[in-house]
Amino acid sequence: MEKRADGLRDILEEEILMGVLRPGDRLEEPALAERFGVSRTPIREALLHLAASGLIENRSRRGTFVARVGPRRLMEMFDVMAALEALAASQAARRATAPEIAAIRALHEDCAASVDADEPDPYYYANERFHAAIRQASGNGFLIEEADKLQKRLRPYRRTQLRAQNRIRASFAEHESILTAIEAGDAAAASATMHSHVAVQGERFTDLLASLEVVD
Repeated sequence: MEKRADGLRDILEEEILMGVLRPGDRLEEPALAERFGVSRTPIREALLHLAASGLIENRSRRGTFVARVGPRRLMEMFDVMAALEALAASQAARRATAPEIAAIRALHEDCAASVDADEPDPYYYANERFHAAIRQASGNGFLIEEADKLQKRLRPYRRTQLRAQNRIRASFAEHESILTAIEAGDAAAASATMHSHVAVQGERFTDLLASLEVVD
């Protein structure tokens, strides 16, 4: 059931980000269940995931609607995520154990197959595990909790930006730099490379907005 809900979430997430479902559109469980040929339970679970990421909103006594996320808000969220991930990488460089570093290296290598195949979605999920392992290696429970919460909000946008031309290969190369710094115990380099990796500024942010057609 969980896997089915994840698949439905990805489809609806895609339709929202690609403009098939527009800001303000109403999402009704019975209609969605009929469309996908499933019960309302996986639809409800998928909608809960989308609400957690901020893509949809529940309005009291009115129903569920596609949310509006303006570019300023999106940039603010990425700014905070970059700071949190940079701190996690810095602390991981100082605190990670040998088994934790080996696990991060293995997850980095898992990304390679998707890079060679130029497959954004499989790469994103491997990328997500890579970042989660670095946060875990920070040893900072509160940081992990806060970063995980914001990651849920930014998940669809981080997934979409990987579709920009050559972004997967660039991301993979950035991962290597981050991991090299962590392996060397270089907290400053780990922080700087991670911050640059997560932050979306200049052309990257413009490309993301163009792909999302965000309405302010």
